[in-house]
Amino acid sequence: MTQSDAELVMLAQAGDAAALGALLARHEAGMRAVAVSVLGYGPDAEDAVQDTMVIALRRIGEVRDPSAVGPWLRAIVRNNSRMALRGPRAVPVAEPEWFAGPADTPTPEEALDRAVMRDWVWHSIGQLSEPDRLVTLLRYFSDASSYEQIAAVCGVPVGTVRSRLSHARRALAGDLRTAASTAHADVTTSNDSRWREGRDMIATAMDGDFERVVRASWWPDAEMVVPGGPRGGRDLAINGMNRDLAAGVRQRLRNVVASGDVLIWETDLISPPDDPEHCPPAALWLQVLREGRVRQLTLFHPVPARV
Repeated sequence: MTQSDAELVMLAQAGDAAALGALLARHEAGMRAVAVSVLGYGPDAEDAVQDTMVIALRRIGEVRDPSAVGPWLRAIVRNNSRMALRGPRAVPVAEPEWFAGPADTPTPEEALDRAVMRDWVWHSIGQLSEPDRLVTLLRYFSDASSYEQIAAVCGVPVGTVRSRLSHARRALAGDLRTAASTAHADVTTSNDSRWREGRDMIATAMDGDFERVVRASWWPDAEMVVPGGPRGGRDLAINGMNRDLAAGVRQRLRNVVASGDVLIWETDLISPPDDPEHCPPAALWLQVLREGRVRQLTLFHPVPARV
């Protein structure tokens, strides 16, 4: 007996990857028809459909009316397609307000938990190549989510970002279409450990001992990159942090995203009271690891999305 949309949504919300895969396969033609009607045939329309599939991975738990999941998916595609006509956007557009869940803003921990509540999502992301995984994490789990900002962080052209994202989304969608209801490793313990580690390291840095953090957790030949700025090694990072601390700048960890050998910290930068414009409002620490230690750090200041 064929399961209804409502039944598949409820199974997907309970963590059944196969149910979500079946649901997306059922509505893929309708989603593509909407995208083509707005954007015409071509890669932009396919991007809109793939973006919607990834949004569904993260937000299926927010669907209030399981029987209306088809219109929910098509509305996301339509909004994304219309935004694509207007030029680059900061983040993929989500569902219209009348489909959304509660309007209260989650804490960073709650937002991350909602995004990773299904271990199979992170299992699939973990199977991507490092370049594809990196752009996926930035696009869907960080503030540096526009194509242009991802390109700046990664040091590659926008076209390369686009092709890597397309490849990653195809892989994730393919995993969903063939997903089985098998158990994957519980990511909760790992994520909690990354959060504790990040908080401890930032706290140590704020106490004026960032050098100890770097010496303990970075490889001696680790590289630091500031897009559009200097490149160097561990001393560049230590000296930069010491200058900020001397100027009265503080940092507060706001978000942690990790998959395999890619670790992202997002921090709020707090300027000194007597110089409120001293620094940008936030920083993104993109850390590429080797055997658990940093081999490269890219420090980037995301541009806030325009409302």
